[in-house]
Amino acid sequence: MKAAELFIRCFENEGVKRIFGIPGEENIDVMDVLLDSSIEFITTRHEQGAAFMADVQGRLTGRAGVCLATLGPGATNLVTGVADANMDRAPLVAIAGQAATTRMHKESHQHLDLVNLFRPITKYSAQVLEAGIIPEIVRKAFKQAEAEKPGASFIDLPENIAKAEMDEKEPLKVQRALAPVPPEEKIRQASELIAGARYPLVMAGNGVIRAGATDALCASPRRSTCRSRRRSWPRARSRGRTPTRWARSGSKPTITSDAVSIAPTWWCVSAMTWSSTTRTCGT
Repeated sequence: MKAAELFIRCFENEGVKRIFGIPGEENIDVMDVLLDSSIEFITTRHEQGAAFMADVQGRLTGRAGVCLATLGPGATNLVTGVADANMDRAPLVAIAGQAATTRMHKESHQHLDLVNLFRPITKYSAQVLEAGIIPEIVRKAFKQAEAEKPGASFIDLPENIAKAEMDEKEPLKVQRALAPVPPEEKIRQASELIAGARYPLVMAGNGVIRAGATDALCASPRRSTCRSRRRSWPRARSRGRTPTRWARSGSKPTITSDAVSIAPTWWCVSAMTWSSTTRTCGT
């Protein structure tokens, strides 16, 4: 079998239904295998669009979206979408074709060090240097992308590795990463701080959506015994997850407040101050 066949088989094993991207000479072997695969390849007008489509799919489904580009400028066009997914905690796996390993030692046409280029904007960035390690690299890329906090992974596949003949090999078993669970003692401490806060302030991020904690978030302030008004300023990615009237109730507090920060799957409580004159928040 060809290494490209094993590569796509590993993506099928991960439950991938579609790949967004633009074909190129360096990933032609992967494209040939996709013709007979259950994975649908969706051609985009630009690689950046492919990355954003994978980004949104990952954000909506919780499973890594996949985008593909060729080497050089094709891969660099993925950067904005990949960085966005990584910063907004959307699971994504990006694939790029690469020059053959036999010409990486010299100044070769469109060859860039893509692994180091993508490293600052991904959770995991790797190059396939041997066909036999494909199952490990693909499994780790998806595991890193989907584990809390989610983000992006990048796989660089040189053209000579993709077309290499190899012995039959199977993908690794898929095991989903477990969500972190907070110690009961920390939950109790958070509950006591919330109950004792005179002016509680809830800051909710997009992790509330990932954890399926929307109902709990909306219900908690209603059960609060605090005498102060409820106030909420949802972050960009969590807008629409709390009643609109919360954000409109009353004016911003003009005195020091006890602030409660709710994280996606754990509770994080800190004492913070809000200044109405400078509109800055400090610990």
